[in-house]
Amino acid sequence: MSSPGPRPVHDEGSAPLRALAFDGCVNFRDLGGYRTGDGRRIAWRRLFRADGLHRLSEADHRRLIDLGVATVIDLRTPDEAEQRGRFPVAQVPVRYVDLPLTDVLPSTEELPAWREASYVAARYTEMVSAGASALTRAFEVLGSADALPAVFHCSAGKDRTGVLSALILAFLGVPDRTIVEDYALSAAAMVDLLEHLKGEYPDAVDAIEQHAPAVLQVMPETMEEFLSSLRTEYGSYPELADWLGVADSVDRLRTGVLVAA
Repeated sequence: MSSPGPRPVHDEGSAPLRALAFDGCVNFRDLGGYRTGDGRRIAWRRLFRADGLHRLSEADHRRLIDLGVATVIDLRTPDEAEQRGRFPVAQVPVRYVDLPLTDVLPSTEELPAWREASYVAARYTEMVSAGASALTRAFEVLGSADALPAVFHCSAGKDRTGVLSALILAFLGVPDRTIVEDYALSAAAMVDLLEHLKGEYPDAVDAIEQHAPAVLQVMPETMEEFLSSLRTEYGSYPELADWLGVADSVDRLRTGVLVAA
């Protein structure tokens, strides 16, 4: 499971790798390279999404310092952060921002429903309305001076992180198809995450197995339905940005991350 530490970040082509290998997390990805509808693209190594960042090794600390990470946004609940640990700001000095979005771990009764794309998409849509203040603040932080490079994360890097990532990409002008494809990249990482959790909590393996369907389930249809529901509820992405009060923050973020293709 563990990587041997920092490794080259370029593949055989000229573009950096999207998925970055860390010892302590399994779903750390770069949002760079995605093209927007107006012909630009998101610059590499400016915006990252991830799962929990509380298990990082010393090699991971060096990697983050090398990446120049300036801001970490934690979307987990206070209980999650308290029980599992927070980002190690003593080892990697960053602006650490606690922005609990919601607790999306389903109850035992809900577990069967998490196999259905429509159900999960509805939960994501509820997350936008119920977590509006946290989402607004996230864009304010990302659009502020000296915030980038930034990483935002939750526990799995799939649901809460997936919602914020989808909004960021949508507001920057990235097409829906690309947003769906980015969401689907979490599928392989969830298998690794499940094994990580079993090793981290050996006394809770039965409970982890019970929640495995919710952890592992990453369906493109979920993101498709979520994006469709946003249009139904808010009319358009610019209208949603206005509703959240983040239009100015998005403009500043756009200036900070978009470059010529």
